[in-house]
Amino acid sequence: MPTVPSRAGTKGVPRAARERQMLAAATEEFGRRGYEATTMAAVAARVGVTKPLLHQYFGSKQDLYLACLDPVGRRLLDAIHTAMTEPAPGAPPTPLRVLSALFTALEGRREAWFVLYDATLPPGSDAALRAAHYRDAIDDLAALGTADLLRTAGSTDPLDVDALTYAWRGLCTALVRWWVTHPDQTPEAMTERCARLFTAGRGILAADEGGTRAP
Repeated sequence: MPTVPSRAGTKGVPRAARERQMLAAATEEFGRRGYEATTMAAVAARVGVTKPLLHQYFGSKQDLYLACLDPVGRRLLDAIHTAMTEPAPGAPPTPLRVLSALFTALEGRREAWFVLYDATLPPGSDAALRAAHYRDAIDDLAALGTADLLRTAGSTDPLDVDALTYAWRGLCTALVRWWVTHPDQTPEAMTERCARLFTAGRGILAADEGGTRAP
């Protein structure tokens, strides 16, 4: 996956392009290290600019984080919403469509998922509140999807919905974390892998049920 090289340098680079370089570097730093451990100096060094210039473009560290977060949050929300509401004819089940949308939206910026799901954000800060807004919106979509799945299985218990939504968020995070460590895996390959894992999981559960039934 593409990364921003250290000391890339931006002399003669148009302002808009320089801003994109700064945001790409900052997104990767925040995603890899977390908000608390990320420094403006480290981001500036990755791009090859001075720390004062980075402040001039984006203000404080929190302002820079928000500039990274908003595109990520909007992109993921749009991708999930489209996957859930606009299935093509013959499309795979909703969970696979959502995962495919997530992988596609994150390709080239895989660490961006951890910008949104960052446990080191200062409690009560604008950064934490904005991130929580996007996470809550994604959870609301996940809750709608899990409720539909559970209804088809005969469950209308709201705690079942809550538990499955929680588990789904953890599964997505675990899959993205694995994906980051396997940069050769394309979004399409990840979607196919998830389809195989889901099929294997259903087979294992069915085998267990068969083994526990009375003859």
